[in-house]
Amino acid sequence: MNPRSVAPAPLDWQAIREQFPILDQEVRPGVRLVYLDSAATSQKPAAVIEAMDHFYRKTNANIHRAVHHLAEEATAEYEQARKRVADFIGAEQPQEIIFTRNTTESINLVMQTWAKANLHSGDTILLTEMEHHSNIVPWQMLASERGLKLEFVPVTEQGQLDYPSLERLLEEKRPGLVALTQMSNVLGTINPVEEIARKAHQAGALVLVDGAQSVPHMAVNVRSLDADFLAFSGHKMCGPTGIGVLYAKRALLEAMPPFLGGGEMIRRVHLRGFEPNEVPHKFEAGTPAIAEAIGLRAAIDFLESVGMGAVHSHEQEIEAYALDRLSEIPGLRVYGPPAEARGGVTSFSMKSAHPHDVAQVLDRYGLAVRAGHHCAMPLHERYGLAATTRASFYLYNTREEVDRLIEALGKVNELFA
Repeated sequence: MNPRSVAPAPLDWQAIREQFPILDQEVRPGVRLVYLDSAATSQKPAAVIEAMDHFYRKTNANIHRAVHHLAEEATAEYEQARKRVADFIGAEQPQEIIFTRNTTESINLVMQTWAKANLHSGDTILLTEMEHHSNIVPWQMLASERGLKLEFVPVTEQGQLDYPSLERLLEEKRPGLVALTQMSNVLGTINPVEEIARKAHQAGALVLVDGAQSVPHMAVNVRSLDADFLAFSGHKMCGPTGIGVLYAKRALLEAMPPFLGGGEMIRRVHLRGFEPNEVPHKFEAGTPAIAEAIGLRAAIDFLESVGMGAVHSHEQEIEAYALDRLSEIPGLRVYGPPAEARGGVTSFSMKSAHPHDVAQVLDRYGLAVRAGHHCAMPLHERYGLAATTRASFYLYNTREEVDRLIEALGKVNELFA
């Protein structure tokens, strides 16, 4: 028999779930935790916790400076993490990876460097109505400072981008930058970034992709997307907090001015001036998040051991099941497209109760969800909402947990009827 014709064994999702220590607990006596807030931050497998613990126990030292054994080993591990990230997203070389604190800092880095050097009064930045505040506010700040114009691609009632309006805005406004999310943190909508980037480049724009919700949940390749910039966070992809990534094409990084001044980002310093370091170090001033980078590398190893295609398929299956079950709840409305066009994010409202009341009742039953505007106030305003309740799924969630959610939502209707 040809080995290639043998179907791979199905994944044991329960065994995968068991690698997350925090999930094996009761939040109060007799009430087991159901964690449905991964869009805010994901839980961490034991492998990530152990990798960071090992660094602090055996390798802890500052990097790129001393020549003693620990420093050289720490430097090697940090740079191996950079290479691991580059391979994970399909970057051409590790030097295209800048470590930051989070997605927000990555976007602000682009605003403070490339955008300030290349966008001028009267130029346009094209965003969408479904952006997280982190991909709106930096551009508002720059627009106010530089006299730029901001335009927004509308979102349809079904929770998808209005593509005729997108094409019209590209043609009429000729933006210098198109900045958009690959996956909405409210609607779960997965945007066709590859096609949008192609059209944006044809219009002469560069493209920044907010990958905070996409990179943790599906295979993302920056060369296939032809993204000029991609920003994402470690803590949403089974990694630690305090470590983010900015990918940028090498030629852009070479031309961009430094972001912060100080140690590591310089090659030479004189009293009257300095010479910046080579990329990526030019953008990593000061002591970086070394243990966190190592934790991120362990998270990528973990995710790739599962397979990003499998992660995405599992989440879409859970999402489809959740949407079907949520349709059973009277007075509940889900926002966003059908399951096949979205990731594992489900935001909803209930006629019977305010979203914050819904979240508090769910917490009584051990369900961790988020209530509010999810750092996307303009999108909520588009739907005439002050807030929604959001349940977000990851590779460790199960159908049984969806059933727990449905049962608890039934209790909400009983309580507030």
